[in-house]
Order: sequence, then structure tokens, then C-alpha cells
Amino acid sequence: MRQEIELATPYAFFAAKDDGFEPLPFAASSWSPKMVNGPAICGLLARALEQQHCATGFTPARLTVDLFRPTLRKPVTVVTELVRDGRRIRVADAALMQDGEDVARASAVFLKRSAQPPGELWTRAESPQPPLVPIADGPTTPMWNSDGSADGWSSRISEHQNNGRKRMWQAPLSVVEGEHPSAFAAAAMIGESTSLMTNWGTAGIGFINADLTLALARPVIGLEIGVEADSHISADGIAVGSATLFDRSGSFGTCVVTALSNADRQVDFANGDPLRRAGIR
Repeated sequence: MRQEIELATPYAFFAAKDDGFEPLPFAASSWSPKMVNGPAICGLLARALEQQHCATGFTPARLTVDLFRPTLRKPVTVVTELVRDGRRIRVADAALMQDGEDVARASAVFLKRSAQPPGELWTRAESPQPPLVPIADGPTTPMWNSDGSADGWSSRISEHQNNGRKRMWQAPLSVVEGEHPSAFAAAAMIGESTSLMTNWGTAGIGFINADLTLALARPVIGLEIGVEADSHISADGIAVGSATLFDRSGSFGTCVVTALSNADRQVDFANGDPLRRAGIR
């Protein structure tokens, strides 16, 4: 069952056209204003896979996105294919294309919902804690938190450029103008911030993510989604980061990203907010 998230303001990454999708200003990347950002790409691929291949009684459980070419701010198309149509497992692939060439690809696993098995299992003892108050200014105003900040959650990203553990709390934009994002697309878009949360240090962000794998035990509940870094491991310009996704009802999934050093284009939040300059905030 497709669960939609209601938005008060119709912010969006793409406009639907007869021959595909046109990136809107919110799709601009903080790495380059000529590129489409990761959340927009992940959201568009998740939307296509869910709309075309998530059957009744199934739920999106895993999304993997490979970001192997720059996606430019010009029209894109999405092509999908059903790979496995099973009684309890469905698998589908998607390609994001520009000028007849694949620039990103994704695969999704949809699982049949059923009763929980008996017994007790180990799980993380403490779930990440969201801000006490709801986001007041809409989906383009994230909240930030870090272990290195004594003041807790705030809306100023520059206050959290440190070597402490990072958290983000945000409501999603629409993937396509005029549509409410599904819970799956929302998790894909905000889950992509795992790269930001795990690769952000005292000098800003010097890694650009090459992929994303999102694993969901249940759909997000409500409008807002949080991402809390769990680990960062890096060597020789290659990084691996993992994070927990949570809402006001608790943790609901995890995300893992790999990333490459991009130090020549270091994003330094101490010198201003590149997300605002790119139209993301």
C-alpha cells in the first residue's frame, strides 16, 4: 500500500513533462549548480520503482542507487523493469537517462507484509531523539544536531561543523511538482543525507557519495524524518558511512553509502551555506 506524506507547501525537485522530467531550482547540487543533487535523483528513482512495481500487500524494503555519472540540470527520463515477480518478493530495476545514456541506476526489493515471528531479539537500546518541536518553516528548513554542539538542535548548519556525531531532521520536498511524496520516496530523499551526516567534519565535506543503499523495516510515520550517523570509515580517499533513519515513533530503517574524495571542491559551511546558495534551503 502506497503511503503518501502531506505537504503544506508544493516545493519540488522536478516538473513532469511529456518526454520526462525537468529539474527545478531545488534540484541544484551544492557541489555545482549545473548538477542535480543526490536527494532528487534518489527520490525520482524510488518514485518510479514504487509506482510501477509495488503490488498490493507489498512494502518497499530496500533501495540501492548507483550514482556513477554526474546528472546535469537538464531533462531526464526513467526506465524501469520488473526482474522478479514472486509471491513474497518482488524485485525491480530502474535507469535514469540523459541524452540516451544512463547516468544513474537503482534496484528495489518489495516484500510481502506478514505476522512477526515469535521470540525476542537484540536491537539497538536507544533510538535517536528528534527535536521537541515540529519544523515550522516547511521542508526546506532542516534542523541540525551534533555531539560537538552544546546547544542541541538548531537551524544553522554552520554551528555543527565539528568532529562530533551528526543528526539531521527534515520534512521532504515533493519529487514531482504537484504530487505529495510517498513515504518510500521521502525516505530515499532524506536518507541520502547519510553521506552528509557521516562525511562532514571540521573542514566541511570532502567526500561525494557514489551510491546509497536504504533498508526499511516499515514506512515512515508522519511528515518529518531524521538521520543519525552511526559510523564513518575512510582510507585512501574512499569512505563508507552508515546511519539510522527515525521518525517520532522511533527508528524505521538504515542507510549505507560509499563515497570518493572530492577535496578540490570541498563544501565548507563555515564560509556560508552552499545549500542556500544552490536553492536547497
